[in-house]
Amino acid sequence: MAARARSKLYAWLHERFDLDPLLTYMRHKRVPVHRQMVWYYLGGVTLFLFAVQIFTGILLLFYYQPGVDSGHESVRFIMDQVSFGWLFRSVHSWAANLMVFFAFLHMFSTFFTRAYRKPRELTWMSGFVLLLLVMGLGFSGYLLPWDELAFFATKVGTDIVGVVPLVGEPLKELLRGGPDVSGATLSRFYAFHVALLPAIFTIILVLHLLFVQRQGMHVPEAVAKLPPSERKEIPFFPNFLLKDALLWLVVLNVLLYLAVFWPAEVGLKADPFSPAPEGIRPEWYFVFMFQTLKLIPGHVVFIEGELLGVLFFAVITVAWLLVPFWEIKARPGRKVRPMVIVGVIALVYIVIMTAAGYLGGLE
Repeated sequence: MAARARSKLYAWLHERFDLDPLLTYMRHKRVPVHRQMVWYYLGGVTLFLFAVQIFTGILLLFYYQPGVDSGHESVRFIMDQVSFGWLFRSVHSWAANLMVFFAFLHMFSTFFTRAYRKPRELTWMSGFVLLLLVMGLGFSGYLLPWDELAFFATKVGTDIVGVVPLVGEPLKELLRGGPDVSGATLSRFYAFHVALLPAIFTIILVLHLLFVQRQGMHVPEAVAKLPPSERKEIPFFPNFLLKDALLWLVVLNVLLYLAVFWPAEVGLKADPFSPAPEGIRPEWYFVFMFQTLKLIPGHVVFIEGELLGVLFFAVITVAWLLVPFWEIKARPGRKVRPMVIVGVIALVYIVIMTAAGYLGGLE
């Protein structure tokens, strides 16, 4: 009976959407099997965490009320009064952090395996834009509880934006909705966080996934040089997808563990007229930038140190986006590729600056 119902449903859908090409694609899609295929799963985990963010974010939207007089109170209400509200907010918070973490891992694994090379230039660029959008989502969402740490961290972050030549001040006022961090800032960050950035993210994500599906999984050069008879592959549906789903379950368990034993907190309500409390800090994925700006002197020759730091990160961001177009080729016979050195320097710098920021108290 069930099989007959499924057959009728398939016939009904096939008559309208011609499902045969899709099923043929699913049957023939293959995934290379090699020692580096573990990196293939990082993109799927990041996508899964984005889905968790969407689900928990929608639940939080039922109760959250943006505003100076309601933002902090509604978060308190979610944490204390709504059934399992504390859990969903904690899952949302931890999923955001894990999403950034896995997005960084995915980016560096792509870089070190040289999966950014022709013909995957647009795949790399769209993926890096997604990482920037994820960080933007984290920055905009940090203010929504309207507590002291979020308020002053946002003030510091938008002040840094203001030092950019020519466009800095207008951009700062655009973000804040005025000269200072206020209720207008909260309303704008709320709009950025729940509407504008997710919409842009979804569009870029669809393009990124289309690029990946069209070009297939990147195969390391050593594997690509093997004769077809020696290459190993597995079907994407269902073999690889089931393994991907199994890893999602593991990540979900880790996420729930973190949410239960280290739930998200909400501090004292923000007071623009009170002095900044100790321990003002950005989210951990901005700490390496924050620490770098702290170490730069007030003036370097005739340039303000903060401006120099902002320009430095702007140049690095553009250079990283355009990696496929300036890749340093290795000389024949050279064992260590120059791009590996570049990637290691970038990774070690981020780790050291982040550790230094936390060990130094982020004062």
